[in-house]
Amino acid sequence: MTTTSHVYRSLHFGVTRGVLTEAPGGVQYLKAEQALEPCAPRMTDRFVHWAQTAPHRTWMAQRVRNADGSKGDWQHITYAQALNKARAVAQALLLRGLSPDHPVLILSENDLNHALLALGCMLAGVPWSPASPAYSTISTDYSKLRHVVNTLTPGLVFASDASRYGKAVLATIARDVEVVFATGTVDGLDSTPFAELLHTVATSAVDRAIAATDPDTIVKFLFTSGSTKLPKAVINTQAMWCANQQQMRQSMPVLTELPPVLVDWLPWNHTFGGNHNFGMVLYNGGTMYIDEGKPVPALIGETLRNLREIAPTLYFNVPTGFEAIAGAMKTDLALRKNFLSRVSMFFYAGASLAQPVWDKLFESAEAELGQRIVMTSGLGMTESGPFGLFVTSPNVQAGDLGLPTPGLELKLVPNESKIEVRYRGPNITVGYWRAPEETSAHFDAEGFFCTGDALKWIDAQDIHQGLRFDGRIAEDFKLATGTFVSVGPLRAKIIDAGAPCIQDAVITGLNQHEVGAMVFPNVAACRKLSELNADAGMDQVLTSTPVLAHFQQVVDTLAASATGSANRIAKLCLLAEPPTLDRGEITDKGSINQRAVLTLRAATVDALHAGSLPHTLTPQAA
Repeated sequence: MTTTSHVYRSLHFGVTRGVLTEAPGGVQYLKAEQALEPCAPRMTDRFVHWAQTAPHRTWMAQRVRNADGSKGDWQHITYAQALNKARAVAQALLLRGLSPDHPVLILSENDLNHALLALGCMLAGVPWSPASPAYSTISTDYSKLRHVVNTLTPGLVFASDASRYGKAVLATIARDVEVVFATGTVDGLDSTPFAELLHTVATSAVDRAIAATDPDTIVKFLFTSGSTKLPKAVINTQAMWCANQQQMRQSMPVLTELPPVLVDWLPWNHTFGGNHNFGMVLYNGGTMYIDEGKPVPALIGETLRNLREIAPTLYFNVPTGFEAIAGAMKTDLALRKNFLSRVSMFFYAGASLAQPVWDKLFESAEAELGQRIVMTSGLGMTESGPFGLFVTSPNVQAGDLGLPTPGLELKLVPNESKIEVRYRGPNITVGYWRAPEETSAHFDAEGFFCTGDALKWIDAQDIHQGLRFDGRIAEDFKLATGTFVSVGPLRAKIIDAGAPCIQDAVITGLNQHEVGAMVFPNVAACRKLSELNADAGMDQVLTSTPVLAHFQQVVDTLAASATGSANRIAKLCLLAEPPTLDRGEITDKGSINQRAVLTLRAATVDALHAGSLPHTLTPQAA
């Protein structure tokens, strides 16, 4: 792990000290020592500010798609151009009489038209909601998309590509709702080309609409990932988004030093990409290069191409993305040189980052720069804007979260052997759209939002080091012996021990005498390890001698480090069938829904613990 003896590229941490208050019943309240400074009342003000003070600066860029489908040079939109185009879109929306009761629904991936439509909505005071593209393009029953439509009752639906989204639109959108496509049409469906919105002549009505918005204006609805129930529409106001961006500036002072440049693929339907990063660029006058790659084998090449060409100042990704980049930098010196040339900070979220990935990133940075790039992390959620906690020093380890950002107060509530964290502050949502009972259920008597996350102190004797993640309260369970199993840390330990061959793991053992694990393998890594032909099926790959030997070593290593039945994996199996979105086993952001997997694969769980499941791995005696 990192220590203070290592040299890091300079990075200042804004919050390094906390203030702790004790209350009866073991409840504690924690906040940053520094107060939240004043912020803009509306994101609109920041957008207009940059269009006036840095009109020629690139706000956003995306590669042009060539006639053959390949991606060519970058198309840039400056802040001044963005404002002009957004005003035209705003005028078009005002003419249609849209409102919070009938907002704009966006079905598309990240692209320039999606971004311009969002800005137009903001100027007009019309909320927008970006739905997960997976609900339209991967799902086959469109159940979650129907839920989104029923929740919002949109007045206008936008999709970038009729050929890609047309089937979902036909299946879920009423014929009296206007549909706008950026490209293409659908037979039998009346639609509007997005170019028509862009060519609308803006009038003084846009200025009046901007003036009519205030900090309480709903700017967007962001749906939760739906890890336990159907997705909920989180209300995001202007004040909530602005407060969170100011909190980020104070926790990450690098944002005040120069406008950020991001190369980013994170989807805008999710709060990490859509609020955190999209908002970071807009609030701080930065530039975003839309990365159409993703951390999957078929698309990671595009990400690497972009990073060879565009040097970010900050870089955000999920662990699988950092894993792919770390591996590529070992041999791709052009990538290493450009990517690391001016990046001051890495930030990961979404899952645990395995130690071998940290080591590879540090190794490449030290070889290229003679120093390390600080790897940071934090904790947040859709309901918190999302930024909530952030690490306090470069000496961070996997799972460390640090202290709350200025203005956010944490309530730490004992819950059996865990500590649940609750949030109260200006960045916390007022609730869920058209779901008063859900809203009421998620706030306690003091107005704190109940997160369901469990945290613990990094060092109980030094609160200024902050907190670390300790799993989800709802995922934890007890064995038949009454022993409490903490799922989050154990799951992270399994993934770390099995890297790079484990994609995710689900912990089993409720009312059993032992803990088990069902592992979703990293298909590419296991296939490579198996040394079988490319046409070999997954069952053959997972039962090959090299793969079984690797996972036997994982089980043995975990057993050797276990301290008792609560963290000893007694039985482990590999799942050849991947988790599916339609069945709810994975959320739209790609995370595993432990409860759904356990329910839908109950027969596998029973066979695992009964000892009747073929190729079950158990610890071997030393």
